[in-house]
Amino acid sequence: MSKLKRIFLNGFKSFRFAGRELDEAQQTEAGNAIEFGDITVLLGANGAGKSNIVSFFRMLNYMMTGALQEFVGKGGGASSILHYGPKTTPKMQAVVEFESDQRKSRYEMIFTDAPPDILMFTNENVFFHDAACPRPQEMVLQSGHQESALKGRAKNNGTCRVIYAMLSGCRTYQFHDTSATANVRKPSYIENTKYLLSDAGNLAPYLYAMRESTQERRYYDRIVSTIQQVYPQFKDFDIEPSRLDDKNMLLNWREKGNSEYLFGPHQLSDGTLRFMALATLFLQPPHRLPSAIVIDEPELGLHPHAITVLAGIIHGVSNKCQVVLSTQSTRLVDEFEVGQIVVVERDRKENFSRCRRPDAKALEEWIKQYSTSELWEKNVLGGRP
Repeated sequence: MSKLKRIFLNGFKSFRFAGRELDEAQQTEAGNAIEFGDITVLLGANGAGKSNIVSFFRMLNYMMTGALQEFVGKGGGASSILHYGPKTTPKMQAVVEFESDQRKSRYEMIFTDAPPDILMFTNENVFFHDAACPRPQEMVLQSGHQESALKGRAKNNGTCRVIYAMLSGCRTYQFHDTSATANVRKPSYIENTKYLLSDAGNLAPYLYAMRESTQERRYYDRIVSTIQQVYPQFKDFDIEPSRLDDKNMLLNWREKGNSEYLFGPHQLSDGTLRFMALATLFLQPPHRLPSAIVIDEPELGLHPHAITVLAGIIHGVSNKCQVVLSTQSTRLVDEFEVGQIVVVERDRKENFSRCRRPDAKALEEWIKQYSTSELWEKNVLGGRP
């Protein structure tokens, strides 16, 4: 199976534009390339650019559904996406690469701004090379268009179909909004069960469908038992179609020792609700997992014990799907090895983001004496303000 290998950002948000489009060798030298493994932990100070990497994956999610301009509009227009605006960054280049032992695939896009403050493709192309075939395939999809042509070409072209599936499988999640008006606390349509939404807004029907499935019930039970490790009072979800509105359902639940009292989603703490969403995301049936989970600060609002449990879940699922996470938590960082970390830093002189992997071999003596978070706090890894 091909895995996410690398992305390259040239002119996207805090990642500077090199002044021209760069080839593969130049991309590595520019410092804007990010390498990925089974687990990739993005570390860096506030404003370093971690969230911009997550934002790029979110842009891909929008692009694969034909909604690039919706993403651009929500993000403040093209002038907010191009590094310091179109006067500084007249065009933006981005590359996504996937690799397996036998195959290498690449998707490249080049944008420029166009009225009224939108992004327009000046080039969109794909590259695919199978070791069994002597010639690599490279195809220019289109130019001068506002939405990706990849999905349309995937209907009739096998190379485009494979690359479209891999890009669609890199999904972003953020469970920060647990306010009273958050979607996860509201009634959700009972049929909205194809996949877990990026904000867990369909958590109730998604769990309900899992519980009612003979093949998936054991995964539901595992999610419940994992939640109980963090919230011992929790007994089970009590999710059913409402008698008054059988098309929607709430994330109702019950406590141990009090089976008569029904709790609603409004009675869950922010941290507990986030952990329920995280447990469902990572412990869902393997065939429902995306190929890569990209998540921003999953530790937000979690108790230290919950963070330990979460890290164990992430390690367990990483052999089934890749996990990319950004974090500010020293507690969470300690659950991962130096070789799994990408440090995101801001060049103070020229104000742009750059990424690098710490050299684990060069840090062998440090690693023997200090935890990962201590190396971070001592600025041995970098990524400090």
